Amino acid sequence: MPFIVVALVAVLTADVLLLARSGQDTGPVRAQATLKQTPLAQRRPQQQQQGQQQPPPVATVQPVEPLKKLHKPNLFVLTRKPFTNELLRKVAKLRGVRALELADAASVMLDDKRVQTLAVNPSTFRSYTPKVTASSDALWQNVAAGDVAVSFVLGNDGGLALHRRVASPAGTLRIGAYATTGFGAVDAVVSKNVGRTLGLPRDNALIVSAPDTNSETLRKAILRRLPKGTQVAMVNPVLPQPQTPTRSWPSGSFMTGEQITVALKAAASKLGRPYVWGAEGPDTFDCSGLVQWAFAQAGVRMPRVTHQQWVTGPQVPLSQAQPGDLIFWRLDPTNPDYISHVAIYWGNGKMIQAPRTGDVVKISPVHTRNLAGVVRVSPVAAAKVR
Repeated sequence: MPFIVVALVAVLTADVLLLARSGQDTGPVRAQATLKQTPLAQRRPQQQQQGQQQPPPVATVQPVEPLKKLHKPNLFVLTRKPFTNELLRKVAKLRGVRALELADAASVMLDDKRVQTLAVNPSTFRSYTPKVTASSDALWQNVAAGDVAVSFVLGNDGGLALHRRVASPAGTLRIGAYATTGFGAVDAVVSKNVGRTLGLPRDNALIVSAPDTNSETLRKAILRRLPKGTQVAMVNPVLPQPQTPTRSWPSGSFMTGEQITVALKAAASKLGRPYVWGAEGPDTFDCSGLVQWAFAQAGVRMPRVTHQQWVTGPQVPLSQAQPGDLIFWRLDPTNPDYISHVAIYWGNGKMIQAPRTGDVVKISPVHTRNLAGVVRVSPVAAAKVR
């Protein structure tokens, strides 16, 4: 399961880590309580269609504790085996560590999509999520009651509509809310109980809050103290300011005219191909998958996801956009700072994009609502983003 490591390589870049895939199939997942209204979900309908039956509750759902203090997550640690108390103490004793939170992490199939998933304690994990998500008592009570909360991108673009029941390795799960966690590629959150029915490994992930400590220094310290095979991703990294406020970008840093032409022709060759969330081509694409594939045809190594592609070169004003530049938007109301969509500038106020589920690769007018900015791709910078 990919998690994002943000590092300072002239600009902030990101590394992709892999989580284990869950392969256990157990009994069906059952709804466990009356679900409440969340900011991005309506109350579950009281009337059921004729012939449908609600699964009986399997356990009493404990109330989710109120939100107390928000903790800025700075590192995400993944181990091959469950964290022991000894390992937790080793991390807790490191200088600058303020708070720790255990979770279960794996990649599971939801609605025939391989989705990076966390199983959490809703009462405590909520403190590590963006404020809009953390503040919703009802959202976390729904997760505790057996719902899955999916990211806005997976829900809106990937076609997982609110309140729909989707297939999982252990039966069906209800999409209870859109709730972006702020952890890069994590696209689904469930309770610990649901995670166990899905076969997620227990306590293999640790969230570290250390807001006053150099994240790269702390990352190296954690790797020295934990077993071989441990992976540490930086989230909201605390890094020293660069010596120079801006980076010089010589003309040779950018794509040649020939490379731009090849990338645009490659993208245009896929006009009419369907959008599929998580698809990387050559026959189906999501928005960042189309960018990665098209630029690869021009010999440019692009990272996979939107917020990684956001740091592949300098930002330029939209008024100065040139064909081949990338245009980005922030469309996620649950995490307003998150980069959630990308398109390739075609020229003359047009862009080529893979919009969302139910749509196809197409050329359309550029729109500026929730525009994040325009990036001119540097192949050198792009190749350093992992």
